Amino acid sequence: MTAHFNHTIIASTDPGRMAAFYRDLLEAEEAPSWGPFTNLQIGGGVLLQFATPPMEFPPQHYAYLLDDAHFDRALALIRERGLEHWADPQRSQPGEINAEHGSRGVYLLDPSGHYLELITRPYL
Repeated sequence: MTAHFNHTIIASTDPGRMAAFYRDLLEAEEAPSWGPFTNLQIGGGVLLQFATPPMEFPPQHYAYLLDDAHFDRALALIRERGLEHWADPQRSQPGEINAEHGSRGVYLLDPSGHYLELITRPYL
């Protein structure tokens, strides 16, 4: 395989607030921003670009692979901030995490309403 994921634009109602949320949760690095984009960098050099689109946008799903220690810190932050979270994408198990696929996982919504999934092991 020669393709590598490089960047994505995440539609945001407030790009600065979104970047701060992701920076704290994912322990992302600041990156130079330009034009309408507020940028962060995560592992593998992947750039997350937050921008307000000129139209309504549907919520998206973004899954992030964290090591166990980072997952523990992220979960502690979620709980400390009183953020709603679920063990499942259907949001039927509030306040819980899951242990599927030999992993630990949790789902939550970001400030713009996108679905985030944090997992400790890849599915494949």
